[in-house]
Amino acid sequence: MPKKAGRKGGGRNARMTEEKRLLYMQQKAQAEEDIAKRKEDTLTHFIKVINYRKRRGTQTKTAELRNDMSVLSQNFERVLDYKDNIIKLELARSSHQQNVAYLLELHMRRLAELELNFNAILEELTSEYNTERYTHTNTQKYQILSKHQQESVYLEKVMFSMEKHYTYLDSEARRDYQSTRNQIKKQNKEDKQTVKDQIEGVVEKLWRELQHVLHHYNESTKDRFITTESLQIKDKIHTHKKHIQKLQESISALRCQMGETAQQLHSGRDELAQKVQHFRVQLAEGQTIQRKQLTKLTIQSSNATKKLQEIQRKGERLIRFSEMCCKLETEYEKVLPFYTSSLSEEKLNQERANAIELPTEKLAQLMHDYLPLGKFWQRYNKHYVVQEAANILSSQLFLASVYQLCSREKKQ
Repeated sequence: MPKKAGRKGGGRNARMTEEKRLLYMQQKAQAEEDIAKRKEDTLTHFIKVINYRKRRGTQTKTAELRNDMSVLSQNFERVLDYKDNIIKLELARSSHQQNVAYLLELHMRRLAELELNFNAILEELTSEYNTERYTHTNTQKYQILSKHQQESVYLEKVMFSMEKHYTYLDSEARRDYQSTRNQIKKQNKEDKQTVKDQIEGVVEKLWRELQHVLHHYNESTKDRFITTESLQIKDKIHTHKKHIQKLQESISALRCQMGETAQQLHSGRDELAQKVQHFRVQLAEGQTIQRKQLTKLTIQSSNATKKLQEIQRKGERLIRFSEMCCKLETEYEKVLPFYTSSLSEEKLNQERANAIELPTEKLAQLMHDYLPLGKFWQRYNKHYVVQEAANILSSQLFLASVYQLCSREKKQ
């Protein structure tokens, strides 16, 4: 008797250890889920803080960059205005040169007209000279010739001095134009270099100012960043404390629920054990019945397969024979495959009526089942008759040939 009591007590201790193990596993899973949730919350909070800092930094940088862009755009507009003024000056100079060229062209036209007038006057004078030459005396002719020579020399000197003067003016104008052009090019290059140096200096100055402002901003916000991080850590600690308190309360409530559920599970387990035992007995009986049915079905299926294989072989043989018959059919048989029946119409009608009536005897029923083979037997009988007729004909021909040979021998 005491031994039995000891065994029962050992079973209870084992059950209690199993309950504790289940509680431990559930608590462990719950704690892992809580840790994962905390990690997710911290990550989301950290990402939000980083995004906020990035937004603030981008806002300040965009404002500074906008100011820099406005300054650079103003400088660029000044350079553009200066370039526009240079282009306008070049256009005015080119228009002035065009006007000078136009004046030179007008002057050349005037000179051409003067030359034409001079030639006309010269022709008139030559004509007058020729007329006077024949009319005047030698002294007068000599005076006129000398005067003409003096005037021609004077005119040649005037032409030479004018050409020299205009060539000098042209060379001076060309030299002035070339010098002014070179001076403008040099001035333009110097202006470009000065503007480039100014822009580089402004950009370097703005870059230094930007670096200084950024360093100042980082230094000024360093303490605030540290304070925000410390406050965030404090908030996390406070939230974790609240969460731990909630977890402790939930653990105590779960322990009470687990105790109640453990009692319910013990009672349900005993009931399930009885039901399982009953179901096992029923399942064993069902398995034996099913095994018998399976063996019976396997035997029947093997027999059926054998019969079907025999029927299949017969069908294949019939198909081969039918194919051979179709190959050996003559043209006449294809047109008229069956011989005409020797029965009268009344007997044929009677036979058809008997075929329509349902048979009662077993042999008649079998004949009724094999009615579709009637045409086959007709074809078979026809070929058999043809074969016999061919044999008779061959024998008759053989006898006739023998008879002819005998008659020939007798005649000889």
